[in-house]
Amino acid sequence: MGEPRDRRAIDLVSHSSLHTERLGERLGRSAGPNDVFALSGELGTGKTVLARGVAGGLGIDPADISSPTFIILREHGGGRLPFFHVDLYRLEGTDLSNTGWEECLEAGGVTVIEWPDRAGAALPDDRLDVRLEHIADTKRRVVISATGPRSARFVEELHSSVART
Repeated sequence: MGEPRDRRAIDLVSHSSLHTERLGERLGRSAGPNDVFALSGELGTGKTVLARGVAGGLGIDPADISSPTFIILREHGGGRLPFFHVDLYRLEGTDLSNTGWEECLEAGGVTVIEWPDRAGAALPDDRLDVRLEHIADTKRRVVISATGPRSARFVEELHSSVART
């Protein structure tokens, strides 16, 4: 028998931006109030594409989602939960305490944070970390891992849904 799988993480390969967006939709459909997805990876790995999918899974038009790089935070309504899209790319080395981005973490919606490493210790302890990495032109490795009990349940549900598909 092989090694037991880590049920707190799931390692996938996305073969296209459409596949990445569909994965985000699955996350959005399963998301609950105050869930946080921390998306990391180099420029061009598909963080915003995944965020569009999460919005779609919440019932928000994915076409309305673009990178909020210049304004830090965009709030989108009209879905089953509010969607907060945070991009901390431009804030490296900056004091984040005056930006107000942390307020969305407890506002009852789903928060997607791009470039979460910029937040350091300000990130919530229990979140779903999603790391995207280039493999080839359109292929991406996507590693989804839990950082606490709530996100661990989320990953367990993903394991189950992937096993059914």
